[in-house]
Amino acid sequence: MPALHPFSPLAFQSRFSSIKMEKGLSGLLSFFRGHGRKGQVALVGAGPGDPELITRKGWQRILEADILVYDALVSKELLDEIPAYIKRIYVGKRKGHHSMSQHDINQLLVELGQQGLKVVRLKGGDPLIFGRVTEEIQALQAAHIPYSIIPGITAAAGCAAGLGFSLTERGIAPRLRLITAHFCDDRDINWADLAKTDETLVFYMGLSKVSTISQELQKHGLPAHWPVLFVENGTHKNERMIKSTLAEMTECVTLMALQSPTLIYIGQVTLNARMQTETRYIKKAHIG
Repeated sequence: MPALHPFSPLAFQSRFSSIKMEKGLSGLLSFFRGHGRKGQVALVGAGPGDPELITRKGWQRILEADILVYDALVSKELLDEIPAYIKRIYVGKRKGHHSMSQHDINQLLVELGQQGLKVVRLKGGDPLIFGRVTEEIQALQAAHIPYSIIPGITAAAGCAAGLGFSLTERGIAPRLRLITAHFCDDRDINWADLAKTDETLVFYMGLSKVSTISQELQKHGLPAHWPVLFVENGTHKNERMIKSTLAEMTECVTLMALQSPTLIYIGQVTLNARMQTETRYIKKAHIG
């Protein structure tokens, strides 16, 4: 059998099996400082939730890592499959509950890279879509830390695929828009530009803004009966899909007790979604 590379995952597991758990990360840092290894950071997309939807390249980077810095939207099922010898740091952010600020996350990645570690920054979905990856890249560039980006399946695509509908459709919705509803000022959104009947809109992080979304899109021209689809915990075993309308979507969120993470799809393509969980909230049968 060929000799293991000294910094391969298997060699790492073997050589550090005797390190006591209380040493934790400090033990890793001391070792790699002593061996002068140059660190690197891989920003990896974990996909929408189903652990089988991570890319082959992303999974390989995880297996090669010394330490994992991961977000709240990385599924427990995926984390359970990651070898225990890979150290982990949770930096998840939920609305109103941030375990670490973005500035501190940036600094953490730099410090780990400077210590010679192979770091995987694991983000839910695709890190390039609403993942604040630019800030992390800029911090790594400023510190001259080598980095790579491994894309993932974004939630809008992953959930739609699981429910059997296309995000675009010739003659119906030739355009697609992905929008973060986590905006600080409602004036940041050009609602007149969004209120078009030949587009599919997908709002990320939108539950707290559902009333604004409903009111503004109707105010700027979309009909009250326009189809809406909520997907809660998309691609997970506890996924819920709920069909509604633009006029009723605010009431729907309350009565169905929707929780984050929930995607909001708006547009005619949602009529093709398979009802994996037969749940509807449409008081008036304007649409199918």
